[in-house]
Parts: sequence; structure tokens; C-alpha cells
Amino acid sequence: MLRAFLRTAARARSRASRPAHDDDVLLDAPDDRLGPALVAAARGEHAPAAALLTATRENAEWEHRDRYATGLAAFARSRTEWLAHWRATAPDDPDALLIEGRLTVDRHWDSPARAELLRQVAPAVTAAAEAAGRDPVPWRTVLDAARGARAGHAEFERLWEQAVRRAPHHYGCHVAALEYLAAASPGAHRECLDFAETAAQDAPEDSPVRALPLRAAFTCLTANGGDDPAGVHRDRLHAAADRAIALSATHPAADPWSAGLRNLLTYVLLRLERPRDAAEQLRLTGPYVTSFPWDQGADDPLGRFLQVRADVRAAVGSAPDTAGSGHPRSGRGGRVRPDDH
Repeated sequence: MLRAFLRTAARARSRASRPAHDDDVLLDAPDDRLGPALVAAARGEHAPAAALLTATRENAEWEHRDRYATGLAAFARSRTEWLAHWRATAPDDPDALLIEGRLTVDRHWDSPARAELLRQVAPAVTAAAEAAGRDPVPWRTVLDAARGARAGHAEFERLWEQAVRRAPHHYGCHVAALEYLAAASPGAHRECLDFAETAAQDAPEDSPVRALPLRAAFTCLTANGGDDPAGVHRDRLHAAADRAIALSATHPAADPWSAGLRNLLTYVLLRLERPRDAAEQLRLTGPYVTSFPWDQGADDPLGRFLQVRADVRAAVGSAPDTAGSGHPRSGRGGRVRPDDH
């Protein structure tokens, strides 16, 4: 299955800021494009969301489109009136269909009957993706639905090929494939790392897929069963973190767009016992906290983040200064871990 993933992907490719106080932290804050659309949706108005997604589709801003559709679908879970009105007035609008498909999969994901429910909606979700032309974003929803429905390898490979044919380096679709691989083959840490590293090597310098090995490292570190990834694959996990540190350095500090990368990187660095490196990522993150990955096993992701941040600051402040060693992993040391809380 891994070889098939790599083969089809290869074919498709022919304000530095001061530390924020606790009351300054923003959880899952939208950027200045998504924010107004969410405010309008809260008033029952869908036009700004429609205009935003239309612009991302027409300009092929696939990463932005994916993130904005995900945010709008999350909002629609509790406030659906604006989306229902949008669908009623424009039943064939591809942007409304994109949000509705994401919302449907997300809602079914929480059900004890997840697999059965997702099998029922999969044909409609796939048909909407096929009708969306070159847009790869609906295919992330298709791939997630297939994973939840426990689709077989051949079926998932067919869907994956459709996704990467539209956008060989779309981050969301790669995350979906990585998660399918991890779920379908528990303990297959080497396969997950192979897939992520190959995709990252082939991706353009500015592509978020460059951070896919970090996501694979997270998957390995939080998986149950199989080998001990922190031991067997230790060097590869550290290499993934180092690659993500370099990627983080190319983005401005206190940047909401980069918050997802930096929150995940902080989590992985702490699991790898590198509190100094984690402290630097916390500084760069500024006030922007993302629920993922702090919601893993926690009902209060913000509270968990704040406690971890306080512990990191305390540990680094009391530890000997080794930053001058020049070693790329001089941040190792200490025992702060994100899952200690």
C-alpha cells in the first residue's frame, strides 16, 4: 500500500514577540480573511463565506481553501442557519457543498456507528468531489470518509490517486493518507515515516508538505502497538523535528497561519525531551494556540497548553545554559512532556 501511495504521488508530480500572558492567548484564532466570514455567519449571513471560498477556488489557493473550509464547517456544527440558507438558495454551489461535506463527515465521525454512517454518505461525498473539477480540497473529505468507513487498500488507493492528480502536494490530502496508513497498519511507524519523508523531499520549498514528517513523528509517538518509535526510529523523529524547526524559521513570529505547525512542533519536541527547542517555538508561537495537538486525551486543550507552557518555562529557566554548544539538538534535556498533564 505504501508503494502504491508513493507511486501515484510521483506520477502526479510529472512581530518577533514577547511571551504572552495567559489572558492574551487565543485558541484557534482565525486569520484576517476568515474572521469576517465567521462574524457574518454568526449573524446568519453566508455571502462573505461564499466570497472567501470562491476567491480561494478561482485563485487555486488550495491550502487556504482547505483551512477556511475546515473552520467554517467547525463553526457550522453549532450554528447551521447560514449554511442551510446558503444551500437552499444555491443547491449546486461547490463551496457550500464543500462545507456541507466536511460537516457531514465530522458529525458522523463522533458517532458509535461511524463506519456504517460514513459508508452511506461516501458516494455523495465522492460525487461532489468529482464534480469539483481541479479542486483537491473535497478529496481530503473523501479520504477522511474512506478512513472512517474502513475502506480497503485498493479503494483508498483509487481515491488517493484522484486527489494527488489534482494537486500533487496538497497538505491536507497527504495528512489524510498518512492517517489512513497509520490506522490501517497499526504500528507501521517505518512506513509512515517513509511516506512522509518521500513526500516532503519532493515538495516545493514553500509547501506545507515539507512538515509532513513532523506529522508522521506525532503519529508514531502517540500510536499504540508496534515497535517503540522513540527508540527504534529516534534519529528519524529528531530529523523530522529539525526539518520542522527550519521550516518554522522561515515564517514570521506570532503568525496565526504558522500556529498549527508551531503547536505541533512544540508537542513533538517535548515528547523527544527537547525543552529548550520547545521553548523557542513557544516564543515564536506568541498568543496563537491550536486545539490540535493539545486536545489529544484532554478535554481542555487550552488549559493543557497553558500548563505545558508554564512547565517548559520553569524547566528551561532552571536548567544549565547549553545553547552555545552549537549542536542542532542542544535543546534536549529535562523531563517536561506534553502528556504529563
